[in-house]
Amino acid sequence: MSDTVKLTLDEIHGLSLTILKNAGYGPDHCTAIADLLTTCQIDDCQSHGLFRLLMCAETMKAGKVDGHVAPVITPSDNAIVRVDARGGISLLAFHEALPHLIEKTRTHGIAAMAINRCFHFSALWPEVEQLSSAGLAAMAMVPSHSWVAPAGGTRGSLGTNPLAFSWPRQGQDPFTFDFATSAFARGEIELYRRAGKPLPDGVALDKKGNPTTDPHAAMEGAMLTFGGYKGSALSIMIELLAGPLIDDLTSLESLAYADGTSSAPYHGEIILAFDPAQFSGGRVDENDARAERLFADITGQGARLPSQRRYAARARNKARGYVEISKSLHDDLLALAR
Repeated sequence: MSDTVKLTLDEIHGLSLTILKNAGYGPDHCTAIADLLTTCQIDDCQSHGLFRLLMCAETMKAGKVDGHVAPVITPSDNAIVRVDARGGISLLAFHEALPHLIEKTRTHGIAAMAINRCFHFSALWPEVEQLSSAGLAAMAMVPSHSWVAPAGGTRGSLGTNPLAFSWPRQGQDPFTFDFATSAFARGEIELYRRAGKPLPDGVALDKKGNPTTDPHAAMEGAMLTFGGYKGSALSIMIELLAGPLIDDLTSLESLAYADGTSSAPYHGEIILAFDPAQFSGGRVDENDARAERLFADITGQGARLPSQRRYAARARNKARGYVEISKSLHDDLLALAR
């Protein structure tokens, strides 16, 4: 018997909608979440694809998230779009406020979206790529739960704190990266735990503050930042920009809010957008050419650009019309669907 199951692209979306509806999410939230998970799964992003439906169901079961609430956008004359998710999942708030962010970026050259009071569980690259598809450069940041120890520390003070960036390219996939400032994403450790595999060295501590490769011990202890003090400093920066700067929670406060439940982190999100037409003084074509010469020099020496493997997976899966996931995950998802 195969260890994997094939799902068509329509089946990914349909299964997501069914599970989310069964969990208690309303139609608008179901669509926003299912669209995101389908996008991630088509790109073979296993830790942020269908696997995340388990967290969506757990978050609703914990009684924290509102699966029917509509976000509220606060009008402003400045370059900031404020959207209150009102205790809902962040994705619907982002979807509703995105046109306002694009409009303000075209007007001011640079603009920001601050999403407050949201539950966040997803990858950030689909959000910044929606902005780069509109011809804008963009970056996004969120805190999470305080699962990550600072450099030199022994317990969690920081979140996995991802940072995403996307740069538009004419006629090509954008230059995009999206990575946690922790050495491993939390979802990756969970996948290792489910598969019964040891973690690499240098990514986690046990609850006594000792290095561990046991994913069970890592889930009870703390994760580590990448790059030692450098990753730790970036993580603290994200805590500040996506927390106190926008009047929202730090990862320490988010974990306290969860109160021991298995819910998605509750906090805020900041998205920054830049209009190349205004920043370059109207010389977009000349500066696009500079960027392309840089990309060509990188790939010409055998290096790859971030997300190249993801774009290759997207093209492959769309061409063949299906993706593959583990049978164990599929069994868990079918149980939720029933």
